[in-house]
Amino acid sequence: MAKRKVDSENRAFKNRWEAEYMFTDIAGKPVCLLCGANVAVIKEYNVKRHYETKHQDKLKNLNAEQKMQKVEELKKNMKIQQMFFTRAKSQSEAAVKASFIVAEEIAKSGRPFSEGEFLKSCMMKVCDVLCPDKKQMFANVSLSRNTVADRVCEIATDLRTQLSEKSRDFVAYSLAVDESTDITDTAQLAIFLRGVDSNLHVTEEILDIKSMHGTATGKDIFENVCQSVTDMKLPWDKLVGLTTDGAPAMCGEKSGLVGRMRVKMQEENCVGELTAYHCIIHQESLCGKVLKMEHVMNTVTQTINFIRAKGLNHRQFQSFLREIDSDFADIPYHTEVRWLSRGKVLNRVFELIKEICQFMDSKGKDSTVLRDEKWKCELAFLADITAHLNVLNLQLQGRDRMITDMYDAVKAFQVKLLLWETQMHQCNLPHFPRCQVMMNQVGTAAFSNAHFADKLSALRTEFARRFGDFEAQKNNFELLRNPFAVDVETAPVQMQMELIELQCNGTLKAKYDTAGPAQFFRSIPEAMPQLRLHAARTLCMFGSTYLCEKLFSAMKLNKTAHRSRLTDEHLQSILRISAIQDLTPNLDEIVAKKRCLASSSDKMA
Repeated sequence: MAKRKVDSENRAFKNRWEAEYMFTDIAGKPVCLLCGANVAVIKEYNVKRHYETKHQDKLKNLNAEQKMQKVEELKKNMKIQQMFFTRAKSQSEAAVKASFIVAEEIAKSGRPFSEGEFLKSCMMKVCDVLCPDKKQMFANVSLSRNTVADRVCEIATDLRTQLSEKSRDFVAYSLAVDESTDITDTAQLAIFLRGVDSNLHVTEEILDIKSMHGTATGKDIFENVCQSVTDMKLPWDKLVGLTTDGAPAMCGEKSGLVGRMRVKMQEENCVGELTAYHCIIHQESLCGKVLKMEHVMNTVTQTINFIRAKGLNHRQFQSFLREIDSDFADIPYHTEVRWLSRGKVLNRVFELIKEICQFMDSKGKDSTVLRDEKWKCELAFLADITAHLNVLNLQLQGRDRMITDMYDAVKAFQVKLLLWETQMHQCNLPHFPRCQVMMNQVGTAAFSNAHFADKLSALRTEFARRFGDFEAQKNNFELLRNPFAVDVETAPVQMQMELIELQCNGTLKAKYDTAGPAQFFRSIPEAMPQLRLHAARTLCMFGSTYLCEKLFSAMKLNKTAHRSRLTDEHLQSILRISAIQDLTPNLDEIVAKKRCLASSSDKMA
């Protein structure tokens, strides 16, 4: 015999039950107007039994008209009560959402969790002046230190979940990995993900931050990266590229991260080969070391340190510049890890070389080297070429940079080096303004143009050597950059037929001319899957670890000497929120999952 189902009996509430049994219908359930109780099954026997056993004696003296008046009064009171609780619930949910919004802003700005209490104190005082009648609403917003910390972790978890769901659509992805130590000497491993879906939309977000309290060998880094990839459920066969900072633990072919990742992909039976890159920005900086002009930089650094290391010398130097009405008010420090600072320092020293010599003489310091014409020519050359390197460095920085564009910038710089080398041999220096100034001062005989031309030649050779791995991908880059100009015979076999159809399609050629490479490939029809897959594999490539470096800057801003006890979980949550780009936390969904209970004691679920 089939089990009886009450829902299938189509029972409905009868309006006469209001006057007879003091019941009303709320959301499809009979609810007693007197005590608020409800019955499980809409059945007259159940309603009548509740009335007779609980309330009949209290209402036996009322006639039918009086009972109806009583019903209307109770229904009105119940409606008011419902509105009150609905409003209270709405205000409670709004207070919780507001606390999430503030917590997110605190994390993004790198402020301590305890700033929430300070912000609330400010809000309450402002409320007293502007809207004292709303004070309780502001009081319900919980911003205690522990609450803000919990909110930050919940937001980070939501962002990670969103990224996990988005990564399911990736047809190709690459990783950028770098490692640095925080204020407590704990190694922090930053892993960024750049994935491309079937519609060729690029997603560039932080994958994970791992704290390594022990060693930071290639094996340790590999295990952490593998765990992050596995936790995010990313398929190994769709991993295309890996970009690192070039350290031995990263790029080692046997025990380093790159070598171990390739072995891992072989174990997973992946068809494609992992393409590994050394950060293009890092390599550009290393190329400058081939100039071998440390003697110039050391003299500059020693001079700056003498002026700025002691407060008295620094104040007197600034006063001296003001007295002579100099165009500059001070001289900056040089920081080795900040690559762009070198160009600014060299330029400032070159502009102030006379004033610096006068100041050094007044302090009894030997300024013979600073006055030497040959040394000043070398300073001018180093300042000019460093300025050019800084321009290239800035071109390579930023988010959402296509690797093909970065490669083009490097190739253009190599061509510039060849031009500068030729012009230096001819003493034609339109692109080296400081060298031009020195040549006008000392003459062409004293200006060693051949020596500087050799420096430019060595720099050009070093660029060609270091960027050989990018040069090897030239044909693949060209397929993305300008597929209509690619020789079909040199293209991969699996793409040749599709490439012919593409090059013969006038409509697609018109789209390419107007949309550009990145947008054009989204217009390629589904009938050309190999070309679309190649575009996805190229678009997902990281050219640098810029995002990792930027994250480490945020880490040093958050985990300082005053916040050295910041836990790994909280640090990782803060960095995920501050590094996120395209994703936004779904606060409404987070709040809906919580039990919202307003409280005047500043405690909220």
